[in-house]
Amino acid sequence: MKSPLLAGPGAVEADEPDTGVAAHYGDPFAEQRSLAQQSGVVDRSNRSVVTITGPDRLSWLHSLTTQQLEKLAPGDGAEALILSPQGHVEHHLTLTDDGTTTWAHAEPGTGASLVAFLESMRFMLRVEVADVTGDFAVLTLAGPDAPADPDVAVAARITTAGGTDLIVARKGLADTAAALQAAGARLAGMWAYEALRIAAGRPRAGLDADHRAIPHEVGWIDSAVHLNKGCYRGQETVARVHNLGHPPRRLVLLHLDGSADRLPGHDTPVLRADGTAIGFVGSAARHYELGPIALALIKRAVPVDAPLTADGVAAAQEVIVSPDAGANVQITLRRPRRDLIGRPRE
Repeated sequence: MKSPLLAGPGAVEADEPDTGVAAHYGDPFAEQRSLAQQSGVVDRSNRSVVTITGPDRLSWLHSLTTQQLEKLAPGDGAEALILSPQGHVEHHLTLTDDGTTTWAHAEPGTGASLVAFLESMRFMLRVEVADVTGDFAVLTLAGPDAPADPDVAVAARITTAGGTDLIVARKGLADTAAALQAAGARLAGMWAYEALRIAAGRPRAGLDADHRAIPHEVGWIDSAVHLNKGCYRGQETVARVHNLGHPPRRLVLLHLDGSADRLPGHDTPVLRADGTAIGFVGSAARHYELGPIALALIKRAVPVDAPLTADGVAAAQEVIVSPDAGANVQITLRRPRRDLIGRPRE
């Protein structure tokens, strides 16, 4: 399902997992600056979109996910995880409720498996689940000058760490994007969006969090897990790590040697100086200020100042998840804190 925006001037299609939308529209660094410093709109219409309706929807989702959703107020946004029985992340959801319907979007291509799981857990509850990816799409507005309440028709609006996600009718995607551009938002591709996401230390399921990842390892304890709610699948692992131990791995930001002419690909091993493999690269990008950067999931005990390499490119760590995470120690960012799009905070 290719986006109609790929027919626009300068559009170049992205690679997996973001095929179907644009990597850039001719000037990825200018697009980054617009998202970071002005106003931009990103076509994320390859995202899976799911709706849940029925009077039991919020209490049901509350019981299935890591998040406190039972009293989610209409219009409020949230992140939530669906875990395996062993506590591994299976789905990362961004969602909101409008009073009658819960709208959620997830990683591209995961809608069918997400709906299949939810359907298997319906039992006798009054809920209906639908994969509506064919009818609805995600556009993300970002930047300090982005219009707060754009005059466009939306099915749902979700405020996130990366901006404002607008769920819009797919048949009107091109017209909606044009209206947002007319309101001052520059069209930006996934290269720009991903560079700012990586700089801000926000992981993606399936890229930076693999099939063995648990929430503590990638920092989702802070944003997508409620530690004082009732039982849900995988809660035992979350509670055990939080109260008694440490996660085996931790997410880091790698600052890569800018003299190299390449970025390490997804799943590239991260090595210590002696050649020992201690993790893997998730996402990598060229940031308009920081240069080449990547997110990596590495062994927790690796010293924070240890020199590393990925695909032969030298890399220095910046801590995202503390080596002390777990065991009643809150995950803290030892790195200089950045705002929503990766700029250092005071």
